[in-house]
Amino acid sequence: MDAAVSFEPLRPRLIRVAYRMLGSVADAEDMVQEAFLRWMGADRASVREPEAFLRRVVTRLCLDRLKSAAHRHETYVGPWLPEPIVETEEEQADDISLPLMLALERLSPLERAAFLLHDVFGVDFDEVADTIGRDPAACRQLASRARSHIRESRPRFPVARERGLEIASAFFAASRTGDLQGLRAMLADDVVMQSDGGGKRAAARWPFVGIDEILRVHKGLARLFAKGMSKVLHYGLINGLPGFVTLEADGELQTTALQIDGDRITAIYIVRNPDKLSRLGREMLH
Repeated sequence: MDAAVSFEPLRPRLIRVAYRMLGSVADAEDMVQEAFLRWMGADRASVREPEAFLRRVVTRLCLDRLKSAAHRHETYVGPWLPEPIVETEEEQADDISLPLMLALERLSPLERAAFLLHDVFGVDFDEVADTIGRDPAACRQLASRARSHIRESRPRFPVARERGLEIASAFFAASRTGDLQGLRAMLADDVVMQSDGGGKRAAARWPFVGIDEILRVHKGLARLFAKGMSKVLHYGLINGLPGFVTLEADGELQTTALQIDGDRITAIYIVRNPDKLSRLGREMLH
């Protein structure tokens, strides 16, 4: 069979694996394209399970990339957040939300690979072992450690999709009009806000923690918002969380994703780095 004919149906699934490993669509696409080049040069007739073979290649390429990514994150300006993905309901099946992706960042590359392959993508431990070069028992331990690290990232009382979008809409209205009482009613006492500008757009270089601190920040932001209108382009799930995409007064895109536990917002994730929004801009502005 032609290399492209056998590869293309698998490309979306391979990109999902790579994106969950790397947090960047561009990097994920690069890894999958490299896997395609290797597929073209492989003895394809001897490969019994092309998807398993290619998943193994992509995972190994991602593990190599993570070694250099660790250095990039260390030198990144301000908080690092994954590239935002605006998802449909059908794309939520793997249950990897933005907080879980941040939790994955704190794992070792092998823990991340073992957890994603087994717990998220349903790969058995024999194949995981073959992929990452460890025996199955070690892979079980890696996945178990990963599970214990990320368990705390899951909300105790997950919010339904529609309710989450209602809260996102109310949050946008209150934050942009300076309705501090409305915001206070929505925020958890220990709420955290992170904004990722990558040193390329104005953004806080550290997280804001606690309801009083975040209300203080929004009081100041309300004065800025009053000078120029921002427009909501889309309400929806962003990396599994309710949120919205806006066109800001400076003509640039921004995404805001809200982690909600029960009816209270426990975390606010804002991406402003234009490098991480260029793909989204092509989809929404053209």
